[in-house]
Amino acid sequence: MTREITRDLIADRLGTVGYDRFLCYLMGPYKSFNLNYVLTDEELQDVAVEDLPSPFERLFRNEDEIDEAKALLRRVQGSLRADPGVNAFLAVDVDIDTDEVDAVTQSIEYTRCANATAFVLPFLGHNFGVGEEAGSILEAVAETGSDRIVFVREANVTSEMIRSARTRWDLRIETYETEAELIETLRRFVVTTMNRERFGDLEYLD
Repeated sequence: MTREITRDLIADRLGTVGYDRFLCYLMGPYKSFNLNYVLTDEELQDVAVEDLPSPFERLFRNEDEIDEAKALLRRVQGSLRADPGVNAFLAVDVDIDTDEVDAVTQSIEYTRCANATAFVLPFLGHNFGVGEEAGSILEAVAETGSDRIVFVREANVTSEMIRSARTRWDLRIETYETEAELIETLRRFVVTTMNRERFGDLEYLD
């Protein structure tokens, strides 16, 4: 039997914040990009680390950065939970087994339940799977529009999926250069969405 995903279920599994009923679903890569995704071991032996673009050089030299993508999401989550105090969450926080509900269906339902959904695409993030999943989500929620969804990409991230999404779904796309800019952009998006629910043109989600 497939578990029903509801706003109550999500909220009950998250900690207490100032605005418990405002759910902000954060999506993004949990792993940083690794050169093994595009180069064989033999090719890697011929790579001159100092010749790599600086972000890749840092990653290549520092194995500790492999988990930086997920750590970035956690820092963003913590910031939004503190200010403006919304219930920001990652998919893993709801803790539904993929044997009960597959990962893509979970993400679609989290987006439907959330007051706001943000896709965060860092340059060092392993973004390929995120892009495919984002397309499935946007297709599934197309009827209700994309007013509650934002893509925030690091300035040097390019993607044909992002370009086509802007055209097909009139998707809001923002860029950032620093983590502080990323957090401020998401905070502004969340506050704007909250105000639109209270005083504007978005349905208020109880």
